[in-house]
Amino acid sequence: MKPYVILNAAMTLDGKIVTAKNSSNISGEEDLKRVHELRKNVDAIMVGIGTVLADDPRLTVHKVDANPEDNPVRVVVDSKCRTPIAARITNKDAKTIIAAANEFKYDFLVSDRCNVFKQRGVEFFFSGDTRVDLTALMDYLASQGIETLMLEGGATLNFAMIKEGLIDEIRICIAPKVVGGVNAKTLFDGEGFDTMDEGVNLELTDSFSLGKDLILTYKVLK
Repeated sequence: MKPYVILNAAMTLDGKIVTAKNSSNISGEEDLKRVHELRKNVDAIMVGIGTVLADDPRLTVHKVDANPEDNPVRVVVDSKCRTPIAARITNKDAKTIIAAANEFKYDFLVSDRCNVFKQRGVEFFFSGDTRVDLTALMDYLASQGIETLMLEGGATLNFAMIKEGLIDEIRICIAPKVVGGVNAKTLFDGEGFDTMDEGVNLELTDSFSLGKDLILTYKVLK
């Protein structure tokens, strides 16, 4: 049992989700509202520690009409327990779960930083040896009543999730721009697959224009 996982992201026509200098303001205002409507309608939203360190996101619903109870549970995949004490994702605006690996469990749980997080109501889930076991994490989130999860991961987490067969749907905003850059991250990075035959197949289920952008929805075929 696991949540229904929707990967949502914006990228340029050449597949970049950030530039080499970490600029990520890709989509237009209409798409940002679409994203926040999606946040409003899911039970949880998940990012990796790279996103937290680079963007310091709140991961709350604030670009559309919403009440505090509309904010989804926020999940951070943070194997080495690097979430900063000042990270906005650990505030009291919504429930937060930090998922980490067992190797770092003891030192983190006895740290002053962990005590501060606990005072804010942050919860913790440990699995895997040196990296979070994503399948175990999905099982845990389902046990907590989370039925739908929005993945706003970075390139590495996105690939790890799809490699494990944990993504059900992909919603992509394609902006009409090209930025290039060999060091600019794409939608899926990680180690990648060795052959095309190993790649994950998708089925296009919806497409429409939104302002200057193009929105595509794919079902992940398993």
